[in-house]
Amino acid sequence: MEKIFGLHAVTAALRSGRECQRLWLQDNRRDTRLNEIETRAQKLGVDVERVARQELDRIAADTHHQGAVGEFGAPVGPDNLEDLLDTLTEPAFLLVLDGVQDPHNLGACLRTADAAGVHAVIAPKDRACGVTPTVRKVAAGAAETVPFFAVTNIARTLKDLKDRGVWLAGTAGEADQTIYGLDLTGAIAIVMGAEGEGLRRLTRESCDWLAKLPMSGQVESLNVSVAAGICLFEAVRQRTASSGRK
Repeated sequence: MEKIFGLHAVTAALRSGRECQRLWLQDNRRDTRLNEIETRAQKLGVDVERVARQELDRIAADTHHQGAVGEFGAPVGPDNLEDLLDTLTEPAFLLVLDGVQDPHNLGACLRTADAAGVHAVIAPKDRACGVTPTVRKVAAGAAETVPFFAVTNIARTLKDLKDRGVWLAGTAGEADQTIYGLDLTGAIAIVMGAEGEGLRRLTRESCDWLAKLPMSGQVESLNVSVAAGICLFEAVRQRTASSGRK
């Protein structure tokens, strides 16, 4: 079982169909958001317990829980990346994070990936952040809607994606072309590097293209979640235009 805290994260977990064994809500809060969570949980037959703020602090290890903490079973969704790719009825749209270690950055990337319609986020198991309770809270529910796959060998996974016809667009500050010069309309994976270090050598060599974001000011780089948002929504713009949708 996994503890999930925060209004958005708990609501999304309940909606996702994950088994919820217990739900703790702050006893002196009766606002609309918390009442909606309680009503949804009761309809699902979940054991809801109203407790003092101090008890919630203890259960959630003093995190900013917003008055809601739930104990949930395993996520509902495809067991592996291959199964997900086999079910797609449109060109794959993926985000690869090569070693992002800050849970706030990972949560923000998941939230942006959800908004952009990304089919899955991929990251290495080692030397990278996984989906923790903090990540789920920052993601504001997106951790329940965007499949996240932590893979043992990122270079092998990238090769498998290429074998499936997925193009890999990596980001690097020293690249000659910008992200706006790439064709991102087909099966594509946007590959982002870690905070400060960028793409690792094998990951960089696996990419079909390297591109940069045009930087006009004095700063040399952007936060990885901000950069991911820019790249993903450039792909959204191109894919929307190519399909004729508005």
